[in-house]
Amino acid sequence: MPKAVNVRVTTMDAELEFAIQPNTTGKQLFDQVVKTIGLREIWFFGLQYTDNKEFQTWLKLNKKVIFGNNCEKIVKRCFLRKRDESESVLNQDVKKENPLQFKFRAKFFPEDVAEEIIQDITLRLFYLQVKNGILNDEIYCPPETSVLLASYAVQAKYGDYSSNNYSPGMFANDRLLPQRVIDQHKLSKEMWEERIANWWMEHKAMPKEDAMMEYLKIAQDLEMYGVNYFEIKNKKGTDLWLGVDALGLNIYEKEDKLTPKIGFPWSEIRNISFNDRKFVIKPIDKKAPDFVFFAPRLRINKRILALCMGNHELYMRRRKPDTIEVQQMKAQAREERLSKQQEREKLRKEIEAREMAEKKQQEYAERLKQMQEDMERRQRELAEAQETIRRLEEQLRQLQAAKEELEMKQNELEEMMHKLEEDKAMEAEEKAKLEEAIRAKQEEVQLIQEEVSQKDEETRRLQEEVEEARKRQEEAAAALTAATTTPQHHHLQENEHDENDDLTNGEIGAEFSMDDNIVLSRPEEDRITQVSKEKHLQDQLKELNRELAESKDETKLTRNDLLHQENVRQGRDKYKTLREIRKGNTKRRVDQFENL
Repeated sequence: MPKAVNVRVTTMDAELEFAIQPNTTGKQLFDQVVKTIGLREIWFFGLQYTDNKEFQTWLKLNKKVIFGNNCEKIVKRCFLRKRDESESVLNQDVKKENPLQFKFRAKFFPEDVAEEIIQDITLRLFYLQVKNGILNDEIYCPPETSVLLASYAVQAKYGDYSSNNYSPGMFANDRLLPQRVIDQHKLSKEMWEERIANWWMEHKAMPKEDAMMEYLKIAQDLEMYGVNYFEIKNKKGTDLWLGVDALGLNIYEKEDKLTPKIGFPWSEIRNISFNDRKFVIKPIDKKAPDFVFFAPRLRINKRILALCMGNHELYMRRRKPDTIEVQQMKAQAREERLSKQQEREKLRKEIEAREMAEKKQQEYAERLKQMQEDMERRQRELAEAQETIRRLEEQLRQLQAAKEELEMKQNELEEMMHKLEEDKAMEAEEKAKLEEAIRAKQEEVQLIQEEVSQKDEETRRLQEEVEEARKRQEEAAAALTAATTTPQHHHLQENEHDENDDLTNGEIGAEFSMDDNIVLSRPEEDRITQVSKEKHLQDQLKELNRELAESKDETKLTRNDLLHQENVRQGRDKYKTLREIRKGNTKRRVDQFENL
């Protein structure tokens, strides 16, 4: 029995291990991978490997996965068959390794991610691959847009910004910006983090899947997004780039991968073929000349042909009614999104209720603290009032003693008056002395009476203060009692819904009649960038661009930076350029290509 071969397949966020038989085909391995990860939108993806000549290539699904000397027996058996069958088996020259190494990657890209991507797993794989391309500078992204995309990446990883889940330095181990952008600006890591966090705050309540989608919606407007570049020459021998993407073929000058000079949409292409290094594209317009270019190697033309066929097929498929399978996938995705949306809404309400309860609890704690402080203040006032009462009682005792003294003096005066009445016959001198003593006693009595009156007045005032202090004490005691008791209407109500009050999932689908007439519309020519749709976002990007310009090191700008700045200065973007390079008939564009 043939010995099994170990295979390792690396996706953007996982490594998968398989054991396959030597006669396993590329399709069988591919099917194992997509089944393992639960992917149904398989038409975008492929398995990439490095061959024995160190070239990156795509695994052919109809060929066997064989490699090196381990397949000698299979090769010998093949030589006993027809020669073309032997070549078919040997055609995939997978590099001899143990285990065999493959990368699961997107081979074709959607025209509009929001319209075409159905599954969350598809969304995640595209998001990770595009993000990796931007961070590695395989897809040029201007600095201000890099910061915006980084904020969506943070939302996709960490969820909503809050003081609880954010702390300075938390992005230290996250790769969020292209190294080119960091090197070109005199900003510290903390300054970059602050700018990213400021935008992150604005994505509150955005689900992680939506953050990935927003990332892709902005990334797909970048000029190099989804483009496979190939070195070619025209008949004059001019070095050029051929760009193959979801919308068609574009021609670029050698020093400019951002701005195509000539474009051919798939709807204008009738046939593609190559002979050795010569590649021929026949337009729909039979009066127009063939579009001919030359690749440096036959291998390159094979790759160009495969990419052209796949992109052309998807371009045509998008303009047909969806198949029953795709309709069912979209219906299922809608149900799943609706279910997730309801779950998120339920969670949001629970979080809001919890936050409201915590807020109320905090308010009660603050109120209780305030009442306790008021109580302590009133207790101090009560102590002061009690001290005032003590002083009042002391003054009352003094007043009582003064009254007794006054009464005694009055008695003495009466006795003296009585004595004066009885002894009218005393001598004038003695009488004068006695009268003088009487006057002195009267003045003394008058002073005492005034002092008693003052003390009476002070006593009344102190009695009023005592009464007011007792009233405040009663109010403080009542407030303390109220603060320690929660009113019934502040208690949270229990959930009125049953635990099983969820959405039910079910298959929803309908059959649509197939129409063979394909409408070859070109909606991409009417598109505008995602940023152009949101003025608020435009203004923020312009402001950030001005801010970053102050810290930019002009000596570190790359060729792509300068090209992008020129495009911005002239008001060009991806779709405006696309409209411009498709102007005129096919013949004019072919002639233009030949004269480059």
